[in-house]
Amino acid sequence: MSDTRWLDAGEQNTWRALVSVMGRLNEQLDRQLQRDTGIPLTYYEILVRLSETPGRELRMSELAEQSEYSRSRLSHAVSKLEKLGWVRRKSCPTDKRGQLAELTDEGMASLVAAAPGHVSEVRKLVFDPLSAREVEQLGEICDKLRVAWGDSPCPETTP
Repeated sequence: MSDTRWLDAGEQNTWRALVSVMGRLNEQLDRQLQRDTGIPLTYYEILVRLSETPGRELRMSELAEQSEYSRSRLSHAVSKLEKLGWVRRKSCPTDKRGQLAELTDEGMASLVAAAPGHVSEVRKLVFDPLSAREVEQLGEICDKLRVAWGDSPCPETTP
């Protein structure tokens, strides 16, 4: 006999709705970015993370963790971004085995050019259909899940 707590009908419907929404959201955001700028969503997210750090650089291991990518997947993406001239790898001054990914001026310019269309698409797909209270609830739900998974709540949504 299994100890599995199976999902009831309501939980199953909610789970399937969540999986559908996450998949469609990523697909539509990726499609918009590719169409308007040629930047895949995964590259955009890496550029954003780098743009938000002092010196616009992060250790590759930290960038992988923040981006929730495997190190090999991140390394592949950074290689593509290097070929575009948007990111450069540097040796870590405090750990010769470590590498830093640094956002170049050209990468920053590409990010700045892509951001308005991306934000408009995010607003259209996520925020415009929701009331202010629903947006607040969505943030609370996401933080609750992050904490349950052992992560910290997003600092921007924590009161």
